[in-house]
Amino acid sequence: MWKIAKIIGQLGLLTGLTLLGNVISEYFGLPIPGSIIGLGILFALLQLKWIRLEWIEQGADWLLSKLLLFFIPSVVGIVQYQQLIASSVLRLIMVIGLSTFAVMACTGLLAEFISRKKGRETA
Repeated sequence: MWKIAKIIGQLGLLTGLTLLGNVISEYFGLPIPGSIIGLGILFALLQLKWIRLEWIEQGADWLLSKLLLFFIPSVVGIVQYQQLIASSVLRLIMVIGLSTFAVMACTGLLAEFISRKKGRETA
């Protein structure tokens, strides 16, 4: 029971940071989504060590485990535009392929960089 309460509290903290990002984005009229601003705030708070990773880790893990559910609304929305998608299927395949490659390349390079950096610290 304690674990569930802890996860709910952590989700509340993450949600609060997202809402704060939304307020900032709306108040200043920024073209950046509030959720991205909230992630930036979370990153800054973690780097400044004002929030410890343990305070959000289990909640973030729970969200990641349910990540696939967040794509259901997008898929349902796509079904409504079958004709539009069919008319530009080649462009969509190219964009999806290139963006997938870019994400994989950036992730691989970042993982390699972090691995090398950790290897130097332990040596």
